Amino acid sequence: MTEVPDTKDFTVEDGYLSFILPFAYRKKQIRQAATALGKDGFHFFTLEDPGGQINDLYEGSAQVSQEELDQYFLPYVERKIFPPTVEEYGFHRFYKIIGEEFVLTADGERYPFRFMSLDVTLGPFGIAFLTSRIRLLDKKLPLSSVLNFMQHFRATENKLKEEKGSVIYCDDGKEFSSIHEFLLDRLASAIRPFIIHDERLTGYFGSLPYFEDERMFVTSFLFAEAGTEFSDEQLFRIGRVDGLSPEGEPFISASNMSYIRDYLDEYLHDRWAPDLYTIATDFSYTNVTTKSPEEMQRPLAHFMGTHYYNFLLHYFYRIMLLRVSFEYSRLKWDKDEEYLKRLIELITIFSSWYYFKHVSVRQEGRELGLLFRRAFNLDDLFQEVRTTLDELYRTQENAAANRMNLLLFFLTVFTVISGIYGMNLVIEDWKDDTSLTEISSYGLFEWTALLTAILGIGMSIYLFFTYLGRIVWRKLKRKLDDLDF
Repeated sequence: MTEVPDTKDFTVEDGYLSFILPFAYRKKQIRQAATALGKDGFHFFTLEDPGGQINDLYEGSAQVSQEELDQYFLPYVERKIFPPTVEEYGFHRFYKIIGEEFVLTADGERYPFRFMSLDVTLGPFGIAFLTSRIRLLDKKLPLSSVLNFMQHFRATENKLKEEKGSVIYCDDGKEFSSIHEFLLDRLASAIRPFIIHDERLTGYFGSLPYFEDERMFVTSFLFAEAGTEFSDEQLFRIGRVDGLSPEGEPFISASNMSYIRDYLDEYLHDRWAPDLYTIATDFSYTNVTTKSPEEMQRPLAHFMGTHYYNFLLHYFYRIMLLRVSFEYSRLKWDKDEEYLKRLIELITIFSSWYYFKHVSVRQEGRELGLLFRRAFNLDDLFQEVRTTLDELYRTQENAAANRMNLLLFFLTVFTVISGIYGMNLVIEDWKDDTSLTEISSYGLFEWTALLTAILGIGMSIYLFFTYLGRIVWRKLKRKLDDLDF
């Protein structure tokens, strides 16, 4: 008989939450975006970071070592994620200290929280990330309440029944029923003009049509009450962000204990158990510990620094692969020959410049990277994208070759016929002005020679201008398309 999972809570003494919202922007406008962010109080992060406030992002809760950031990643990765200027390729991180308090109400519960800081990371290929760092003000909350807050805040657009009804209240009396509007209208309005929006699609989905379910990815570091023993059910709920049911009861999205154990075998990292567990799924990455914040200063600093970049890099991989899948799903393979070539060029540059199997020089960093790869299913996604693009390109090349062979066949036929006739039957008539009366007197062979010559010349002119037009159109298309490299 199947064992019924226990949804008993444990007490969360404290916790640090981050919500990551991916969006699309025009890479050609990165300088204008950087200038707008600077005017709005954002600071550009570098490893030297002169005048920076990197340790204030979590209000001094842990010291993020920039030297450790420098030593954590492989050299060819480091120069991509820590570019010294906006002009260089890579991930351009801008951060801003917020330090304001708000209240979120949902499911009859009230959640006061402090919005500590905000990141805008302008990444390669027109992919960007908005990172919100939050700390709940109420301490000693049950796990279900913490997960319920996470579930409601990560929903950028409240469309599902269990997500509706949440409202954010500000000290100045303003209210927001949409997390998306709260972030972009109140806190990050400087970046809003640079976000690409597809008018054919509604809501946030229109900004990033290859984003899965219009919910932010959530990362967290939770401090449980001392002496807590984590059950498989509780770890599963943390990974799935299962908070409260509509009836206000602790909720778990599985009833089969074998399934729960298999799930944890796939996504749980227990190297530091029983004091610290790490679980990474396709929409959450959480560290949960029974130790105090004072005892966990180093793991907490890693969570805020090196592990954040490790996660962001792998999350970028997933978004990029989903983007390419979305782009080729819209292809009209018999017409978008140049666009397909651009997609192949895009995935080739992406895989050679950014898509690395290992990104860290440390064993812990490599283990975490492999955990993210499994959670995001990166290997299968990458193989699917490469295989599909190769098949599309091969099919398109065969179709183009068949069209060209047909044109060459007709041109050859006309050339051979013209060569046989040599236009000798009518060429003498063309030396001087030729009247319609003279042409109308042509016999069968004269008409055959005349039409063959005219059609052959016309086809040659058509092929020349068609090829020239394709070259011009290709250059214009590269300037107009949205595949920002």
